[in-house]
Amino acid sequence: MAPSVQVQQVDTSADSITESVKKIALGVGRTGDGTSNFKGGFADSSVDKLPEPTRKRFEKYGIDISRGYPERPPTEEIPVFIDDATAIRNTPWEFIDRGSKADPEKKALLGAAKEVKHLTKHIGTEIVGLQLSELTDQQRDELALLIAERVVVFFRDQDLSPQKQFELGEYFGKVEVHPQQVHVPGIRGITVIWPELFKKFGPITFRKTLNHFTSRWHTDLVHELQPPGITHLHNDTIPEVGGDTVWASGYAAYDKLSPALQEFLDGKKAVYFSANKYVDRENPLKGTVHIEREHPIIRTHPVTGWKSLYVNRAMTSRIVGLEPGESKVILEYLFDVFEKNLDIQVRFNWKPSQPGLGTSALWDNRISQHFAVLDYEGQEPRHGTRVSSLAEVPFYDAESKSQREALGLSLD
Repeated sequence: MAPSVQVQQVDTSADSITESVKKIALGVGRTGDGTSNFKGGFADSSVDKLPEPTRKRFEKYGIDISRGYPERPPTEEIPVFIDDATAIRNTPWEFIDRGSKADPEKKALLGAAKEVKHLTKHIGTEIVGLQLSELTDQQRDELALLIAERVVVFFRDQDLSPQKQFELGEYFGKVEVHPQQVHVPGIRGITVIWPELFKKFGPITFRKTLNHFTSRWHTDLVHELQPPGITHLHNDTIPEVGGDTVWASGYAAYDKLSPALQEFLDGKKAVYFSANKYVDRENPLKGTVHIEREHPIIRTHPVTGWKSLYVNRAMTSRIVGLEPGESKVILEYLFDVFEKNLDIQVRFNWKPSQPGLGTSALWDNRISQHFAVLDYEGQEPRHGTRVSSLAEVPFYDAESKSQREALGLSLD
């Protein structure tokens, strides 16, 4: 007697296929326990592992973590298809840089500080004795100008609430609300930067730190129509030793190039892509794809008027108009300019001088790259909250000058 054969009916309707693709795109099963990496709400809560300094900060300023921590946008709001993700911020808006309103001498800001430390010749300044939460609008404007000139500015010993951090971000521009990344509960727009959350993707070890999420040279959110200007990371929990971050100056990187290469790159564009991937609605079976956007390789800062090299190894794919081989060779060289010239970098240790307080770094994403050093190997807690203020549509002004040219410094 022949064995009976049962034929399973497969739903091949468009709605069924779309739903299946959504599940794949949301990462079902990727964590190994069948759950989604991008399931909304408090599904990814690690509140039991929250560092004590962070917990105390949240308790002091009324951040409710009773339902869990961190929070992710609702699952139904997390974009699956690339056209939906692109449409979130695809209409330009007017942006006026606060630094354009500042006193060039920055007397209100610098005059109120106990000390102003320029950490290297070309990049990085530390302000001592001021609380970011107490700055006047005039001081905020001058801070925006200082960041535009020095690329990154640091403030230790900060008693800063997440609410005040968000308020400062709104002052500098439109706060970026990420459609799928984790945020402080109740305040979308404050992204959580917590390496503990990375461990679900694999252990952080001595041999496996390079290219581990933020532990790579990158510039944030380059795929946006109007990428961030000022970004503010406040670390409330810092390893006893290590956990530094390194920044590199796009101004100085441009000035490192030969005049011939500068001339070749001026006016050209490159393709930049998102960190996250989405499904192409028109061709869902080809797999997930990045959002891509063209921006000038050399962009002009709207306040200083200085040219900056705007590429990064993590999220710049190709130069428009060149053959793939040509683009690869040139981009590799440009990446190396940022990464190998130590004289255009600053390495900062976040440790505050007073226990129980945090440290803030505010940098200009338009003119920099950064790299988080995971030398503590995930063995000590490190936790921060980040607010990114979106700025102008990147542009190149043929009449603009390089930093050294504008300052009358040697071009050799």
